[in-house]
Amino acid sequence: MASTPSITITRLDLQRLEQLLDSLDEFGPTAEALQTELDRAEVVGHDQVPAGVVTMNSRVHCREESSGKDHHLTLVYPQDAGGEGKVSILAPVGTALLGLSVGQHIDWPMPGGKQLKLTLLEVEYQPEAAGEYAR
Repeated sequence: MASTPSITITRLDLQRLEQLLDSLDEFGPTAEALQTELDRAEVVGHDQVPAGVVTMNSRVHCREESSGKDHHLTLVYPQDAGGEGKVSILAPVGTALLGLSVGQHIDWPMPGGKQLKLTLLEVEYQPEAAGEYAR
């Protein structure tokens, strides 16, 4: 990821993601990238996270800057990935989305080393804003 915007995560997401990292058989580059993001994040209570911040299980609307193509993605744990628009936190784009705020940009690594710039336009659903803390 070329640029690293400031990010905010909840304590609960931090705890769950640290447990996920601890449970991995292999701590490869994707796990290292996630650990780097967790280490640099501002951590807040689940009732203090702004509604426009991407948390686990959030559904987001992003736009690819070069083509104008819109993406609707849901940030999920690895066991929930694979469905339509569901992106694992261990995928490069998933790690990059975590903690992002509306209006911020990320670089989305693609196969072959290509980078796409995505802008977060909207957090369409955030569990914390909906009062669904047990997700």
